[in-house]
Amino acid sequence: MRNAPRARGRRDAPPAGPLVWLLGAVGIAFVGLPLLGLIAEAPWSRWGDVVASPATLEALRLSFVIPIAAAGFAFAVGTPVGRLLAARFPGRGLVRSLVALPIVLPPVVGGMALLAALGPDGLLGPALGTAGIALAGTTTGAILAEAFVAFTIVVLAAESGFRSLDPTMADAAATLGASRWYAFRRIALPALRPQFLAAGTLAWARALGEFGATATFAGTVPGRTATLPLTIYAVKDADPGAAIALSLLLVLVSVVVLVALRDRILAR
Repeated sequence: MRNAPRARGRRDAPPAGPLVWLLGAVGIAFVGLPLLGLIAEAPWSRWGDVVASPATLEALRLSFVIPIAAAGFAFAVGTPVGRLLAARFPGRGLVRSLVALPIVLPPVVGGMALLAALGPDGLLGPALGTAGIALAGTTTGAILAEAFVAFTIVVLAAESGFRSLDPTMADAAATLGASRWYAFRRIALPALRPQFLAAGTLAWARALGEFGATATFAGTVPGRTATLPLTIYAVKDADPGAAIALSLLLVLVSVVVLVALRDRILAR
C-alpha cells in the first residue's frame, strides 16, 4: 500500500487559546475597522462619477505606470546588490546598513535626500541641467522616488534567495564546462523565480502606496506625477467625499493584486 502524500507547505500551528483569540480579534479589528469606516462614509451616490472622472482615470493610469517602472528599476539595480550581500566581502555590514536605510527613513526624508542629490540645486543638479535632464516635477522623478523607497525590499529578497541556493549545483555545472551566465540562467534563475516574483510584486505594492518621497521630490503635477495617493491628499480638504471614494478605489486595486498573487507573496 502506498503511503499517503505529504501535505505541502508549512505545518499548521497547534490550536490557539482563548487569550490568543481575543488579542487576534483586536488585531483584526484594528485593521478592519478603518476600512469599514471608509465604506460607511463613502459618497456612494456619486462614487461612479468620481471614479470615472478624467482626473481619476489619469491618476489611476499613473498609479500603474509609475510603480511598475519604479519596481523594474529597483529590481534591476537591487538584485545585483542582493547578490553581493549574499557573499562575503570587506564592509558588507556597512553596505547592508546603507541599503536598508530607504525602508526605515521617513519617506519625506527620502524625498529631501533625492532633492539634495538630484534636484536643480543638488549635488548632481548642475550636471543634469547641462545635459538637459530635469527630474523635479517629472514622471521620471516620480519613478526614481518610488524606486528609492522600494529598493530595500528587492535587495533583501534577492540576498535571501541567493543565500538559499545550493552552491554544489553551480559547482557541478562549472565542472561540466558551463559558464557562469549559463549556470545562472538554467540553474539559479529557475530556483529564484518565486523570490524574484514576490520581490517585484512587493516592490510594486510599496511604490503604489508611496506618497512622501514622491510629493517632496517630484511634486504633485496632474498628468505627470499625481498618482492616486497624491491625488487623494490634494483633494481631501476641498472634497473629503471624493478623497474617500478615491481611497476605496486604491483599496480595491490593492485587494485585487493581493488576491491574484496571494500564493506568491503571502505565507500559506
